[in-house]
Amino acid sequence: MNDRVLIEQAIAHYAEGGTAGDPQRVALAFDPSASMQFIKEGGLQTVPIARFFTDFIKPGVMQQRTVRIETIDITGSAASAKVVIDYATHRFTDYFNLLKIDGKWLIVSKIFHRSELAPQTKSYV
Repeated sequence: MNDRVLIEQAIAHYAEGGTAGDPQRVALAFDPSASMQFIKEGGLQTVPIARFFTDFIKPGVMQQRTVRIETIDITGSAASAKVVIDYATHRFTDYFNLLKIDGKWLIVSKIFHRSELAPQTKSYV
């Protein structure tokens, strides 16, 4: 398999595991030393990825969302990916840095931004 397909498989563990509320599946996408960073109340927050699995993923709870890979950029053993996750009221835009470690692509860092989506209005004909 080519590198792009292998990266897509790693991201699928993240996306499908998150949708299914399966932190063990999500963990397959990450190097154990990975971290997640984001801005909260104006300040930088850094979270070890193990805390992401326990604090941000609700085990067994299916999420109503859509996930799509927007970009993947690969240079040798390094890659980056942009993934967009849409919920009914908000969107997460995730940026992943991945490394090919012992022949396996793993996410080594995740940053994200959350944005609110405009309420959907129903059209009646």
